[in-house]
Amino acid sequence: MQKKIQSALISVFYKDGMETIIKQLHQLGVIIYSTGGTEKFIKDLGIPCVPVENLTTYPSILGGRVKTLHPGVFGGILGRRDSEQDMQEMREYNIPEIDLVIVDLYPFEETLAGTKEEKLIIEKIDIGGPSMIRAAAKNFKDLLVVAAKEDYTSLENLLVAQEGNTTLEQRKQFAAKAFKVVMEYDIAISNYFNSEEPLQTIQSKVKQSLRYGENPHQQAVFYGDLTKVFTQLHGKELSYNNLVDVDAAIELIKEFNETTFAIIKHTNVCGIAARHTIKEAWDVALAGDPESAFGGVLVCNGTIDKATAEAISEIFFEVLIAQHFNADAMEILKSKKNRILLQCHPHLLQSSPQVKSVANGFLTQQTDEGNYTDWKEVGGRETTEAEKEDLVFANLVCKHLKSNAIALIKNKQLVGKGCGQTSRIDSLRQSIDKAKQFKFDLKGAVLASDAFFPFNDCVQIAYAEGIEAFIQPGGSIRDKDSIEYCVQHKLALVMTGTRHFKH
Repeated sequence: MQKKIQSALISVFYKDGMETIIKQLHQLGVIIYSTGGTEKFIKDLGIPCVPVENLTTYPSILGGRVKTLHPGVFGGILGRRDSEQDMQEMREYNIPEIDLVIVDLYPFEETLAGTKEEKLIIEKIDIGGPSMIRAAAKNFKDLLVVAAKEDYTSLENLLVAQEGNTTLEQRKQFAAKAFKVVMEYDIAISNYFNSEEPLQTIQSKVKQSLRYGENPHQQAVFYGDLTKVFTQLHGKELSYNNLVDVDAAIELIKEFNETTFAIIKHTNVCGIAARHTIKEAWDVALAGDPESAFGGVLVCNGTIDKATAEAISEIFFEVLIAQHFNADAMEILKSKKNRILLQCHPHLLQSSPQVKSVANGFLTQQTDEGNYTDWKEVGGRETTEAEKEDLVFANLVCKHLKSNAIALIKNKQLVGKGCGQTSRIDSLRQSIDKAKQFKFDLKGAVLASDAFFPFNDCVQIAYAEGIEAFIQPGGSIRDKDSIEYCVQHKLALVMTGTRHFKH
């Protein structure tokens, strides 16, 4: 059923894009009600406007906190046109019908991003705006509500094409958008007050359709704002799998303060090293497994210079992530049009809860921020300073491998890794085989395990290959077996008390 817009209530914080709409409404003979800054804006356009105070008989009070919360306003919005009682009461109390509500909300999230002053933040919690939007959306059978400037163009087209008439279907569509706007606004406010237990929503204001999902026959959509994490400087559109690997790469590189380069493949780190320069770190990381690096996602925590860009360009890779790129490096890297080059932003240092869909619901958990809660030397000797540095490095790397996970590190270089195996001993064998494949001498290397050793077979096999220092969380009922073996053979064994399963 079509309804003609004969009256409109307009109250917006941002006036961008409103001039054309206001002029169109005036041309259609629509009575416009408004207040405050919006009222002044309309009158400055030379268009008549009825102050909301004429409906409420009250001025704007309490510093603008109360101006529209009144039956004179909400009666005109919520009054049911097909209800004889509603219409009689509206006539009795001189409440005019309102056919169009255009309201946006105080910029709460923008204020939150720009200040930590609580007084300013609290004052940007809108009360009247959400109330009017909800009321108008609830009564969509009788009026149209526009709650976001993204919908101004749609409203303009509708006013022109239908000469101010709206259909029930159109009003319902705008109402659905309005409820979503209010929901997102309320969640942002709730999360400010409940920062330790924020509400999680899958949908977001920003929605990006991807070419396909994990496989070509799967559809996929990304919800969120990637610009808060990085800027894409070059290359094709990021795919579903690219985004998954990019996320893994960023989470990994956040762990390291010294100059570090890493290579990610299917979310697992297959090469990583810390050195004095980015170029050195790249060379050593690649040497750890040059075979797996093909088609990988590369990430570093420094600036890509010309020499590093030339070296990187010798292999095929999907994505390169860095904090900065020198101009001459960019010239080299852009030679391949599909290479994806991402410049990270400081926001990546902020962690957010992880969300996973399971069994007709969602799991959420905190990000695994922990390195270790304790450092207990329980082996046959104390760790050396060099071993200690490698063990800390190995523990961080192992944390980012799929369970069951084993990382072999020597001089802050990943020389072997085993991940995603159904038994820990298989992951250990895989890591040793990988090290041997590229001719690494494991004497002097250290071993990290994401979870405890259920038996002493892991330390036995590793020791036979020359490994003499281990780090693991402990917690097995048979911890003493591994401890006794290390004591007997004078091997260093550290227990951290913190497990790092990753599924």
